[in-house]
Amino acid sequence: MKKLIIIPAYNEAENLENTIKNIEMYATTFDYVIINDCSRDNTKELCRNKNFHVINLPVNLGIGGAVQTGYLYALENNYDLAVQVDGDGQHDAKFLNVMADYLLEQKVDMVIGSRFIEKKGFQSSGMRRLGIKFFTGLIRCLTGKTITDPTSGLRMVDKDIIRMFANDYPKDYPEPETVVSVIRKGKKVEELPVVMHERQGGVSSISPKKSVYYMIKVSLAIFIECLR
Repeated sequence: MKKLIIIPAYNEAENLENTIKNIEMYATTFDYVIINDCSRDNTKELCRNKNFHVINLPVNLGIGGAVQTGYLYALENNYDLAVQVDGDGQHDAKFLNVMADYLLEQKVDMVIGSRFIEKKGFQSSGMRRLGIKFFTGLIRCLTGKTITDPTSGLRMVDKDIIRMFANDYPKDYPEPETVVSVIRKGKKVEELPVVMHERQGGVSSISPKKSVYYMIKVSLAIFIECLR
């Protein structure tokens, strides 16, 4: 069983070393690859000096392009499952083995780590929680499936979804849109409770102003996906 952790990273030099230490402590049966999305800080130099496994993109592709690069890598190297772990230190690798066991034993196609099932750990800001509730309701209306944490980047998928994402993946803010796409293709999506942490350093790419654009853009993308 080949298992890959995809770590998209843009200006995450402050956080990557702890992220990798966390993976090496709790997810020893997983391989990992950092997708350095043409960072402007010293991410590239850090990865080289620490001998981290990294793909350095020559241009900035955004979160969608970086994650899709990871899925292309997983597909080309015949991985059986892949999981996205953000490079900002919010995701805890101690939950990855539980997610993998559940995906395989329950024959699930995608497992999402949700911070809102047991409501432990960092719960995000009030504004973002409102946005998350909005997407939860929208996805329920369009698919009949309740996803409590549709913006969670901690998502594990099987080989079929690896192939699907390697071939087609949204450029911006892809999580809610891809959840809808997977569900509408008849795939099985489930959530497991996880504990997330506050960003360890650096600045989130989603500012308050971008949050409005995020909600409008993702909502339109979800509706378009449903019309396909």
